[in-house]
Amino acid sequence: MSNAPTAGGYRGRLAPSPTGWLHLGHARTFWTATWRAMNHGGALVLRVEDLDGPRCRPEFVAGIEEDLRWLGIRWQEGPDVGGDFGPYVQSQRLSLYRAAFDRLRARGHVYACTCSRRDVAAALSAPHAGDEEPVYPGTCRDRGIDPGTRVPTARAAVWRFRVPDGESVMVRDAGMGDQTLVAGVDFGDFVVWRGDDLPSYQLACVVDDHHMDITEVVRGADLLVSAARQLLLFRALGWESPGYFHCPLMLDEAGRRLAKRHDALSLRRLREQGVEPADLIRGWG
Repeated sequence: MSNAPTAGGYRGRLAPSPTGWLHLGHARTFWTATWRAMNHGGALVLRVEDLDGPRCRPEFVAGIEEDLRWLGIRWQEGPDVGGDFGPYVQSQRLSLYRAAFDRLRARGHVYACTCSRRDVAAALSAPHAGDEEPVYPGTCRDRGIDPGTRVPTARAAVWRFRVPDGESVMVRDAGMGDQTLVAGVDFGDFVVWRGDDLPSYQLACVVDDHHMDITEVVRGADLLVSAARQLLLFRALGWESPGYFHCPLMLDEAGRRLAKRHDALSLRRLREQGVEPADLIRGWG
């Protein structure tokens, strides 16, 4: 299973979710993605990942573009400039996700699951993969649940990817070095189609990276486990996978990774305080 950039020319991407203002952690990762695209003489794509329901707001989309431009980042393709691989907003790409899901279903890679998050967390056999959600214990894997079954939360059953038992997945990472993750230890059967009839992050990301010809994914180290899941999806769908470069996380004074709740460290707030982009970038060198 290859996950190295192809010879067709470097294509990187910025894939923010418009659920809040960008913070310093986003900025450093996006700057790294920009630097790697420039260093390879390649193209950079801006993709808006807006499948997170009502948390995604138009003002955050506009704010993302404004903040990135302030930082000095430019992209060759995106919602505002167009390109050959659009649309560049996930909510406008649902037919592509459905086609990929149908392909997985036809090949027997997925199954319906009625377990809630509470059910998974309560399972005594479910180990925790660091800060990730508990590893799914396989409760519904062989139950043959009708996919139209409703669960107590009044949503439809979700669909999970059937991870090969004991599978070891090698993530060849240009930032962190080769990383091996093991099914049942680091991750388990994961959701690919949600109960609200939308694709999960894992599936949407794979479909977009494939159809946009992305050759390298640059993102935070907290998504390393997602790389293993996504590599399995690429293989199941019969697609070439991109390369990966996971960046160290930026932490606050308490040692916690930065999140959108850290408004004081948002790019918008820093701009208001007179901070210049060069001041930030100099600190990342």
